Amino acid sequence: MTLVMDPAGAEIRALKPITNWRGKRVLEVGCGDGRLTLRLVKFGIEKIIAFDPDPKLIRTARKNLPEKYREKIEYRVGNAEHVKQKPNQFDVVVFSWVL
Repeated sequence: MTLVMDPAGAEIRALKPITNWRGKRVLEVGCGDGRLTLRLVKFGIEKIIAFDPDPKLIRTARKNLPEKYREKIEYRVGNAEHVKQKPNQFDVVVFSWVL
């Protein structure tokens, strides 16, 4: 059985009005296989750094990353307890379907 997350698109509809995403720098915590990352980048985001502790899911996300988004999306293996980023590097942090 294949797991389909948010087939009605409610998650993306809920996130879209939160901010003007255009040109924002986004940190996505717990990106999994990148399914939400690929939806968020369509909002006109400047850069997304997305991470997940599962190397297998990050490999899948990287494998499925379309060429046109390779400059905008960076997938990393890691977890929230050990994020090492400069202060004020991100405008928005997304933490969805993680718990």
